[in-house]
Amino acid sequence: MMGSSSSKALTGLLCTVSIKLASGATTQSFQPLPFSSSDRWIVDADGKNVPVVGINWPGAAETMLPEGLGYQSIANIVQKITETGFNTVRLTFAIELVDDILDNGGDVTLSDTLTRALGSVNGSAMLSKIISNNPQFTATTTRLEVFDAVAAGLATQNIYVHLDNHVSKAMWCCSVTDGNSWFGDTYFDTNKWIRGLSYMAAHGKANWQTFSSMGLRNELRPALTGAPNLHPYTWSTWKTYMTAAASAIYSANPDVLIYFSGLEADFNIEPAVGGSTLLDLGFSFKVASYEWAHKLVFEMHEYDVNIASSCPIYEAILESFGADATTKSGGNRAPLVISEWGHDESDASNAWQSAYSQCLTQFVVKRQLGWMVWVLAGSHYIRSGTQDSDETYGLLDHTWSNYRGVNSSAAIKQLVQSTYAAYGQ
Repeated sequence: MMGSSSSKALTGLLCTVSIKLASGATTQSFQPLPFSSSDRWIVDADGKNVPVVGINWPGAAETMLPEGLGYQSIANIVQKITETGFNTVRLTFAIELVDDILDNGGDVTLSDTLTRALGSVNGSAMLSKIISNNPQFTATTTRLEVFDAVAAGLATQNIYVHLDNHVSKAMWCCSVTDGNSWFGDTYFDTNKWIRGLSYMAAHGKANWQTFSSMGLRNELRPALTGAPNLHPYTWSTWKTYMTAAASAIYSANPDVLIYFSGLEADFNIEPAVGGSTLLDLGFSFKVASYEWAHKLVFEMHEYDVNIASSCPIYEAILESFGADATTKSGGNRAPLVISEWGHDESDASNAWQSAYSQCLTQFVVKRQLGWMVWVLAGSHYIRSGTQDSDETYGLLDHTWSNYRGVNSSAAIKQLVQSTYAAYGQ
């Protein structure tokens, strides 16, 4: 077990260690937990503004393990995160992981989870690779113990853990027919979802030194499964379940920030920001009325990779869907984090200098928004049925050993430095 609430407080009070970034990047000091939201800002325990400069590390697919451990040690992966300059990792998980612990006989071992996901032969081979790279593990190490080890590794470099509930049933996300889309969908049992969030909030509080925040749900979207318990796709439904889940997290762990995603795969958060919408006249959302108001952060996802080159028009569109959260004069002004965005990271794609990349990155720096790029992973244990699947959006190459692109990674490092500079760091 990593640490306790008291050890987290001690870390916040005593840690004066700075992280020296590679390639001439600036030095970032650890900002003490817990974080809170104050008007448009995320602030640390001393009341100083906190930039969220992050990357996604997936762990919600069929193995229910953080990706990449078959190619690298946790320490090597964390070192690459640190060298790039990130201060936050969005670590994704599936509610199924908690369901197995509470309903199906306990946490699942590495051996069993890899066999279930990859088959006996490939699962055994992957187990050998993971243990070879990470000799602290054995065949009987459990899924949650692997998450604990990743959180511990991130803590050694003072990198904050943002835990994101990506799906209920573990799989690649997302589609409107995958059963994970909306409240009451085939696999989206709302009671188990809230239970799972509460369980992980408490577990992180007890065990993860740099646990800073949780995301309620990834990319809520319409469901076309015809599931019999599916709830109406409305903002009123959103309010009912998102606020209940936030209250459960706050009860289990009053320290963490709580990220609220929107509809349309989290592109649209505007009704929540504004507090009302003509599309649902019964919907009224007043953040200040909740006990966790000082913990709320809005999040958006943005993947409009084919936009034209007019940045002002693009920015106006983003604002109309909720990217005005930090500047809104009425409604629920609050911090905003673009918790997913990204593109092909190969230099050959030239995506790093596309209008989408240029306009979006300029916007987040100018508005002092937090962001988490998709994705760290150069490959996946399994994705949509394909094992050892390559990830073109991966900052790292297939073997997680180096950057996928020289120019593309340089652009990310420049964005990291520009974001810190916008906060005077």
